[in-house]
Amino acid sequence: MATPDAELPMLTVAQAAQLRTLAAPHMQQDHEYSLRSLAQQCRHTPQERWPELVAAHFANLADASAGGEDAGELLRAAYPRLLPAEALTPDLAGAMSYARVVADGLVFGYALDGATSVRVLTDQDVARAGLQELGRAAYANLTQLPVEHAEVPLDGGALLHSVYGDSPFVASKALFLSELARQLTGEQLPDAGALVVVPTRHLLAYHPIADGTVVDAVNGLAAYAFGAYEDGPGSLSPRLYWWHQGSLTSLTVIDDDARTFSVQPPPKLLGAMKSLVGLDSAGRLATRAAAEPPDAAELSRTAGESLTCLMGDPAGLRDAFRSALALAHARCATDPDAARIDTWDPWAVAVQLGAALFTGADPQECRLGEDHAWQIPATPADPPADARAWLDAFYVCVVCRQRERLDRLCQVPLEVLRQDESVDEYVLHWIDTLQTYWAQRPMDDVAQKLITTMETSAPDTATSTPKDFVNRIDYQPVALFHRLITRDHDAFAEALGEALAHHGAYWGDSAAPRAQVALGPLAMASLAYDYGFPVELKQPCLPTYLLNRERIEVIPG
Repeated sequence: MATPDAELPMLTVAQAAQLRTLAAPHMQQDHEYSLRSLAQQCRHTPQERWPELVAAHFANLADASAGGEDAGELLRAAYPRLLPAEALTPDLAGAMSYARVVADGLVFGYALDGATSVRVLTDQDVARAGLQELGRAAYANLTQLPVEHAEVPLDGGALLHSVYGDSPFVASKALFLSELARQLTGEQLPDAGALVVVPTRHLLAYHPIADGTVVDAVNGLAAYAFGAYEDGPGSLSPRLYWWHQGSLTSLTVIDDDARTFSVQPPPKLLGAMKSLVGLDSAGRLATRAAAEPPDAAELSRTAGESLTCLMGDPAGLRDAFRSALALAHARCATDPDAARIDTWDPWAVAVQLGAALFTGADPQECRLGEDHAWQIPATPADPPADARAWLDAFYVCVVCRQRERLDRLCQVPLEVLRQDESVDEYVLHWIDTLQTYWAQRPMDDVAQKLITTMETSAPDTATSTPKDFVNRIDYQPVALFHRLITRDHDAFAEALGEALAHHGAYWGDSAAPRAQVALGPLAMASLAYDYGFPVELKQPCLPTYLLNRERIEVIPG
């Protein structure tokens, strides 16, 4: 195999030497030229046609450098232009003092789209048009630039949005990615932003950071960017970027000496990724995949298989709890009041497994129907660093009125749960509030911890969890608890109605198991009902016979 050239690896050493020979007569001593784009065109062109290709390339450059357009011409045909950092040669940088670095490897400037070529605008051009006027005109021109859009599914479920076209300004749309996404899909980008690549001037691809598939998207986009950058033409950047609140941050670290690439998300993004993976894996997010109706038989089979595995290996306890809880929620889709025994069974199993996960348990029988029982051996007390699973376990034990299990859950050291790196601080403060309350410590302590929970769940403080999830799902039990401890019946009723409305708004018409029951509000309503609050029993996503205790039976263990 022929050796690739060190500077133009898309060509062999011999081919690169020929290209440099052809280009030499066109070079000007006072200018630096990059041959990368030309080399990419030559790679796909028979070598006998290289002379005319090289001549046409430099003729276009000469035509583009003529300049002299008036302000009107500049405003009509100017566009924002992303340039690779290495293209900003000393002589070009000296003529473009207005240009700025927007991210590692990328420089922002303006360019004029001519009939046969594109010319980067200099300070003199900008002065003729006016910087602010030029910026507004270039933005308007870019907004109206037509592009093609395709959705590209990756292994693992990640979805990439590929945006491409003949224009050399397509990649510039990454600067205004939020507007582009809204134009293409009708949807806003998530609070966490998006992963984006701009491998060539004619192409960008992005992935909204909305669920656990972000991990697969990181790998997929990084490989995609590198391949497209190498192929060209019009190579721009091989890096993977994070678009967030209008800014681009490079996630790619390049070791020039070792010629290696690695992806290193900053702490803020890494925290959001961990949170999304945790939420998504437990079925807590209203994703497009979650909207599909679950297979009830498959959920039952999965729960049964998890219990079978537990009979021989307690390591699967967390997955078994998750499966039982999903089945408990899903059964309420066809039995919203939880009136039937086959609905009660998975709720009881979720109680057994959730408590055992954090506090250990003696041998116990778990039952999913009269003919399906599993003898689960003793489970050691080895609580995992999973704060949200603890909350689920607490909530189901409250709903199913399991006071002794709740006592044990509230003795789980908070230091263990604090090791969970996938949650924001407010989740841990909320657990601290519940543990303090259940232990019947002074109400002043409970109130102070509740205030801290509220303060740390504010949008500018909770940075890892999607804001919509914080507001519509996580915060609602907190608001209800506030009304509960003040014993304000009317305010509690109003807050419960709001919580259920938020639950419905978050899940929409999703058929996901978690959409069927508002677990946190159900737990708070169960406490209120037991305290004598006049709780309305017929409300959506609040199973009546769990709320009023009519379906509650003795749970072994």
